[in-house]
Amino acid sequence: MAVTLAACAAVPEDPEDRAEFEAVNDPLEPTNRAIFEFNMAVDRALLKPIAKGYRDVVPDSAQHGVHNALNNLRSPLIFVNDVLQGEPDRAAQTLTRFMFNSTVGIGGLFDVVADTSGPRYHGEDYGQTFARWGVGDGPYLMLPFFGPSNPRDAVGLGLEFVTDPTDLYFHRRGADWASWTRMGVNVVDERVQLLDPLDELERGSLDFYAALRSVYRQRRANDIANKDVSISDMVKAGAPK
Repeated sequence: MAVTLAACAAVPEDPEDRAEFEAVNDPLEPTNRAIFEFNMAVDRALLKPIAKGYRDVVPDSAQHGVHNALNNLRSPLIFVNDVLQGEPDRAAQTLTRFMFNSTVGIGGLFDVVADTSGPRYHGEDYGQTFARWGVGDGPYLMLPFFGPSNPRDAVGLGLEFVTDPTDLYFHRRGADWASWTRMGVNVVDERVQLLDPLDELERGSLDFYAALRSVYRQRRANDIANKDVSISDMVKAGAPK
């Protein structure tokens, strides 16, 4: 539906306005901004306070262990996308990390592979795979609850929900509660990682929506190119004001 609406969006007739319109590639900006304000309200009322409480109360070592375990649970999906992208070396690294961290690392609580100078964690998803296959990103989208996206990544996200090997395993074992618990903990963990970068971005931006849109696109470009650049580094490097 979003793609259809984007196709129907009015393109400015003025050459300068048209150039800016195409550069921003956000034909649904009024709707996206409304969804952004909704997401911000939910974040301020619920997610951010929970994330700050979690960071303040839970010991750093425990937070680090939970983060490692969540990364480890995502490894089967990453392995699938490594293979789909034709990256045998990275697929082998993902499989090796999963095997050792799941056993020696006690279910992934300890990243024993990286701690012993082995390959570090890398993420992959279907949106990145589609991009490597030549699928364009399309117009910018702000999804309710999920935040910045685009049609390609939104389809990838939906595909992930129904094909994630870890969730499929939980479902076959009749442990749907484990999938929901994993999702909830993952939301909190990701929000904790973004507490400082997003606060800094909001403080330094005249238009937080536009700045976040720019950072999201930079982050996805780095992900697709397999560049390990954190959001904190991008924010410090300077996002559009």
